[in-house]
Amino acid sequence: MKNDALKHTPQRENEAITHWLLQWKSGDTEAFDRLVALIKPELSKIAKSCLNKELHHRPQTTNDLIQEFYLRLIDVHQLRAEDRAHFFSLAASVMRRILVDWARKRNYQKREGEKHRVSLDAALTISPKHSQQLPALDEALVRLSRFDPRQSQIVELRYFGGRTIEETAEVMKISVATVNREWSTARAWLKRELEN
Repeated sequence: MKNDALKHTPQRENEAITHWLLQWKSGDTEAFDRLVALIKPELSKIAKSCLNKELHHRPQTTNDLIQEFYLRLIDVHQLRAEDRAHFFSLAASVMRRILVDWARKRNYQKREGEKHRVSLDAALTISPKHSQQLPALDEALVRLSRFDPRQSQIVELRYFGGRTIEETAEVMKISVATVNREWSTARAWLKRELEN
């Protein structure tokens, strides 16, 4: 598959990403470099979405988040992403884990073992002031994923992946109405979990 034949149309870009993902998974070491070239703009969008909620003095940059993502991606031995949509869903999930790890590291000494009530709105504001709430949100999302994986994935795509309702519906191959309904239900459930 030639790179010059895969220019600028979303369909061809999707095909190219899927192609290089499958090649990389089959052991083609050069495929990762080609994949990175194709996904960097979209990864930047996801990383900015993850970090744009921070106010001033954020300790990490978009590039820091992307570099950490690449490091973790290389360590993934059984990558299950089969196409572009799955890959970017995975990216949002991995970036969420990175943010949670950073928040835990920043807050380890401050709040060692302390549990407290968290509001959903505060937890969804990733800033140095609220970074101790990100692990609580992560734990709630893990609990949500145990009984409703689809709602958990919608929250992950919407919040951590920066996807609109329409983009989330496209990635998940479900209707916009379903995403709207599930997003509302998931937010209500998370609000109850975080505030109790």
